[in-house]
Amino acid sequence: MSDESTRKPLSENPVKYTGLSISQVKETAGGIPAVLSAFRHILAETGWVRGWKALAQLNQKRGYDCPGCAWPDPDDERSGLAEYCENGAKAVAEEATNKKIGPDFFLQNSVYELSLLSDFEIGKKGRIESPLYLPAGATHYRAITWSDAFEKIATYLKELSHPDQAIFYTSGRTSNEAAFLYQLFVRSFGTNNLPDCSNMCHESSGVALGESLGIGKGSVTLDDFNQAEVILILGQNPGTNHPRMLTALQKAKRNGAIIVSINPLREAGLIGFDNPQQIRGMLHMDPALSDLFLQVKINGDLPLLQAINYLLLQEEEMAPGTILDIAFIEKNTIEFRQYVRHIKALDFSVLAKQAGIGEEEILALVRLIRHKKRIIACWAMGLTQHKNAVDTIKEIVNLLLLKGSIGVPGGGTCPVRGHSNVQGDRTMGIYEKPSKDLLEALREQFHFDPPAKHGYDVVDSIRALHNGSATFFMAMGGNFLSATPDTAFTSEALRKCGMTVHITTKLNRSHLVHGKESIILPCLARSDKDMQNGVSQFVSCENSMGVVQSSMGNLAPVSDQLLSEPAIVCKMAKAYFGTTGTINWDGFLQHYDYIREAIEKTIPGFDGYNQKVRKPGGFYLPNANREGRFETFSSKAQFNIADYQPQILSDHELLMMTIRSHDQFNTTIYGLDDRYRGIKGERRVIFMNAEDMAALGLEPKSVVNIYNFEGGKERVAKGFIAIPYNIPRKCTATYFPETNVLVPLGIVADKSKTPVSKGVVIEVRK
Repeated sequence: MSDESTRKPLSENPVKYTGLSISQVKETAGGIPAVLSAFRHILAETGWVRGWKALAQLNQKRGYDCPGCAWPDPDDERSGLAEYCENGAKAVAEEATNKKIGPDFFLQNSVYELSLLSDFEIGKKGRIESPLYLPAGATHYRAITWSDAFEKIATYLKELSHPDQAIFYTSGRTSNEAAFLYQLFVRSFGTNNLPDCSNMCHESSGVALGESLGIGKGSVTLDDFNQAEVILILGQNPGTNHPRMLTALQKAKRNGAIIVSINPLREAGLIGFDNPQQIRGMLHMDPALSDLFLQVKINGDLPLLQAINYLLLQEEEMAPGTILDIAFIEKNTIEFRQYVRHIKALDFSVLAKQAGIGEEEILALVRLIRHKKRIIACWAMGLTQHKNAVDTIKEIVNLLLLKGSIGVPGGGTCPVRGHSNVQGDRTMGIYEKPSKDLLEALREQFHFDPPAKHGYDVVDSIRALHNGSATFFMAMGGNFLSATPDTAFTSEALRKCGMTVHITTKLNRSHLVHGKESIILPCLARSDKDMQNGVSQFVSCENSMGVVQSSMGNLAPVSDQLLSEPAIVCKMAKAYFGTTGTINWDGFLQHYDYIREAIEKTIPGFDGYNQKVRKPGGFYLPNANREGRFETFSSKAQFNIADYQPQILSDHELLMMTIRSHDQFNTTIYGLDDRYRGIKGERRVIFMNAEDMAALGLEPKSVVNIYNFEGGKERVAKGFIAIPYNIPRKCTATYFPETNVLVPLGIVADKSKTPVSKGVVIEVRK
């Protein structure tokens, strides 16, 4: 038998097929199939009793927040039957599972053997029930006590020559309380190396909105959807990624709103929705959502938006004072005249061609919106993960400013966040570029000098680990390896670490591609009861629309060896600082109210935190844009001028975007089906235009390898099945994380540095 200590664990999913079958592509989301799918997952993972108990409190006012997406809960009454969606139920099934793995499992399964499993198979093993340690040179994780684990981490950190040699990553699942403590420990340790999942998703939104409107968050509330006249949905697939949004869209449509969807794929959740909580939905009555669907090319959104604004300006010239809100523009914006000159100089026909949309379709859209003011624009990673992402989002802002649609009921910006508390993490200070105000508040409240030097974001972190300038990596949640670009390069970077540490609920591939030493710290999940000193605790989260509410789990943890994330941070800090330092970590361990008191004194908008968060439904954070204010350098909103640079492809090149399947949330794979797109039993597929397939000599279900050659380096994703699909010419789509290996680390969005996962130049070969 070969020595496993010399065999590198696989950093990618193994190439093995699981049985592809293809059915009709759906044009309606939800309905009875969604209900059946949700309960199949719950039953398989938890059984009826535990599963029903978990679902009964999911998203309820005195229950716990869904560990999935960040779509907001209704402010008023919530459904007692099911205030959750199919994928929310799947997320709960994953974390509330009865399955668990302990030291015996890891003694019987080496790290290398586990890496031969797919991400789906790894995730289905169950909850980790006790701390684990992989010594240098070892092949198997083994049990370790909590105190020994914290001591090893503290010892390693103390031996670093500089705090910047350590990197501390955060997932969007982390609560406000845990995130605040985490950044507090990291900054008191001496670094701002706080990369997080925002760097890879909505960083572009934060930069664009911050620069143009003064706040890096959206401006609308859920009630604005009830008052909207027009809702634009760009680069987003709500039917899979934010299914509860469909209820809000359907309600808005029945209130008279016009819904326009813009996307390279004709997704079921953009076209129709059968609400499974209504008789009409169960009977497939009136499912239609979008009034207009525009099938834009990959990254054709910027020229499309400029074409729309070109026509609006043209119509305003023909009928002054009837199309644009000139009073709003003059009072609240700057650079309007420069912007008008720029847009007028463009060629409408060229813009339409660059977008891949017929001129008549764009004219039809403009006719729908030209006399409307209450306009909401929603977007997600279909916009944020392009090189020109910041300019594209600023062009959305330009459209809303032209119409006076920000700071009015029924109008505004709506970046739809992908993970339940990713927005709250940033509010709590999880950011590699802290503001001077935050650093001053930390200095005043905790009596230490926090570092001012900017830290590493995700891309910088990978490079620093790879070149040896950082040697310690810690992740609070998430699956860093599978979430990040350039998988082969990133795995090399992690293997160069002296120590990797993961705070997690379940096993994932990041735990198998490890540093010289590796530690796994199992934590409580969102649905678990959290007891500290015999008192039940709750945490809090911030959703996509700035509502902060409590979250209290109601399930018995699967093991008495689990600690909460706040407790892990406090105990780690105590191990590192000992009796020195100025922060009372023991106090935070006593009761989470003390953490919230510290947040109130440090983070703006949290006055009376402990009182307000206990109110059913929580409270809204202040939002200047919602109030019609713009906290920019000029105190006015900024029009942006952008030049679109089209991606030039050779005859044999295509453009690839990575997407989720319907049985997936971020890197967590719930199953092997993509029901709405007609794919069953397989993930190694590439969706292609039939004409592109014919030009390459490919038959349906041909097996291909996919290549990227950015920077003169060959990257390859092997063994994918080509599927003809309704997608624009020269455009393709694949699931992540299987094709993250093709996403170059060096190609990032301007200003935000988000990896360009939606615009990868590829070659497809048999």
